[in-house]
Amino acid sequence: MQDQYVRESTQKQSVPPEVMAALARSRMGRGLLASRGTFLTGLNTYLLKLGPANLPADCEPIDHRIAASFPAITSRIRLQDMAALLSVGLSQFLAEDVGRPLHFINIAGGPAADSWNTLLRLRQDNAEVSHRDIVVSVLDVDDQGPAFGARAFDALQAPGAPLQGLRIQFDQQRYNWADPADLPRLLGSFDLKRSLCAVSSEGGLFEYGSDDEISANLTQLKELTLRDTIVVGSACREDELTRVHPGIGVTLRPRTRTAFQALVERSGWRVETLIERPFHDSVRLVKH
Repeated sequence: MQDQYVRESTQKQSVPPEVMAALARSRMGRGLLASRGTFLTGLNTYLLKLGPANLPADCEPIDHRIAASFPAITSRIRLQDMAALLSVGLSQFLAEDVGRPLHFINIAGGPAADSWNTLLRLRQDNAEVSHRDIVVSVLDVDDQGPAFGARAFDALQAPGAPLQGLRIQFDQQRYNWADPADLPRLLGSFDLKRSLCAVSSEGGLFEYGSDDEISANLTQLKELTLRDTIVVGSACREDELTRVHPGIGVTLRPRTRTAFQALVERSGWRVETLIERPFHDSVRLVKH
């Protein structure tokens, strides 16, 4: 699929007017068109990950084609990577102090699907997660994605649901990663110096942020949290695939793997685990 995508992207085919009209009528198409020159919202990104068989009934045929496309499939794989990297990274610490709070800090988190998928995995594999207080802090400039995430967490904790019985506090706050000095204020009411913290930014900070923004956020998070904190995210990689990707006009910032690793290390972290995927690397960072 990747090879076919490269071949088709290099052909520079124009989009027929009837296809543009169909995109404008469709739910996912409107979201993609609205992201030109900016970013795809959390809810529209979440729809991409559902797959064509799980879309709402009112979606158009072109929505199903978008959901089955190669970029949509890689988005779904990206979410799976985030949940795996988070759950494996946390598992080594969960048995050490069962009374220690667990705090997810989700930057540009949207619906925070990576956080609830991580808890689904941990609930299945680690009994220790059931005996502690859990906070999910979603920091985002958009309100719709986190509002959906709050309802999703409520549904997952309902009687008979997979996360029933967990003590989860959902914390939604507006945050622009261009102003990392806000992090101490936004997270100051929580005891981060006693908590096991897992920071994530799937399709967010490492994809769209500038070098200075990434460095400043990582530096603040390093100061606010304990030594065993992990950071998981997807980093847009500069290579042949991203160069031929026509995209939808979003403002991604591809970097070479060497440049990203150097940026992370200057900020007090290092890449502990890296999974190479089309368009991006899925990474888990630990403190120096």
